[in-house]
Amino acid sequence: MINLYTWSTPNGRKVSILLEELGWPYTVHTVDITQGQQFVPDFLKISPNNKIPAIVDEESGFTLMESGAILIYLAERADRFLPRAPHARMATLEWLMWQMGGFGPMLGQAHHFVHFNPDKSDYARERYASEAQRLYGVLDRRLAEHAYVAGADYTIADIAIWPWVARYEWQAVSLHDFPAVLRWYRELAARPAVARGYSVPTAGAIPMP
Repeated sequence: MINLYTWSTPNGRKVSILLEELGWPYTVHTVDITQGQQFVPDFLKISPNNKIPAIVDEESGFTLMESGAILIYLAERADRFLPRAPHARMATLEWLMWQMGGFGPMLGQAHHFVHFNPDKSDYARERYASEAQRLYGVLDRRLAEHAYVAGADYTIADIAIWPWVARYEWQAVSLHDFPAVLRWYRELAARPAVARGYSVPTAGAIPMP
């Protein structure tokens, strides 16, 4: 049994989407970050960086924080969504790292300065709105040449990136400006496991452009 500690954020939704795709049973433990529950001592024993998501795998004894590490662990354990072939595997990890190191953090700043605090700093708002547009351009060019982010197959790279794209409105981004992203986004949104995983731990309708 997998114990998933999560909240309704893009990073949290990555893991629940993958678990739904795998069809594995898991128990959801809600960590309400709006109430500071990520700082509760019991949770810090599981996630030393006091961030969601985190998992405890009762079968293997593994406790893991950091969404990218969790996706790799689950995919390797299931032998699904992370190819074995070297080129396909490295492409998947390359784009997963792109999300972890750039797409997610920069869009997170866009959420802060463009959506939640647009009047705090003109410089910050313009910087992160511009960077969001640039990153979507990178993704759009990639998806114009490939069915999925890492190539021909749906992988954990797609699962990691999609929940961040689902917050496009918070980033002042129109997916209609990025037709390849729009095609990919709608295709993944139609997957039942994506819809189920997106609603963990609280129900939420997938925004559709």
